[in-house]
Amino acid sequence: MVAVVLGAVVREEVGDLMKPKEFLNQLRQDEIVSAIRSAEQQTSGEIRVFVSREAVEDPVAVAQAHFVQMGMEKTRERNGVLIFVAPRARKFAVVGDTAVHARCGDEFWRILAEKMSSDFRDSHFTRGIVHAVRTAGDLLARHFPRRPDDRNELPDDVAHD
Repeated sequence: MVAVVLGAVVREEVGDLMKPKEFLNQLRQDEIVSAIRSAEQQTSGEIRVFVSREAVEDPVAVAQAHFVQMGMEKTRERNGVLIFVAPRARKFAVVGDTAVHARCGDEFWRILAEKMSSDFRDSHFTRGIVHAVRTAGDLLARHFPRRPDDRNELPDDVAHD
């Protein structure tokens, strides 16, 4: 079972650039992938980013579905985190697996969402996602330090539909 750790709905104040293709083109995906790789060097946790081209109503439910479709619930320690962004709907969600939610508490996810919202409002989409990746990576490193036998269980690319 996937634990929902945050469903942050980002409304109209999120920024002007919201067509999914333009959003994807504006993202500096190499920076995001680099942030994921760097974060995962410190932890056994897995971080993924998914950008949906759909106009989703409930970003948490859609993020949970993608979490499972992407195999994130199959990590050895149940310590995956998915950052899900739906630019057409102007919404995002961050969901974590059961072990992550058990160790972090709701306050962590609220703070992460506020920072992402602030960056998104200023149309700093890459910065917002990179900050979320780094923040999640720091949390994962504290609670799930990298082990000698650790391996990268999931791809590090920015996924999209």
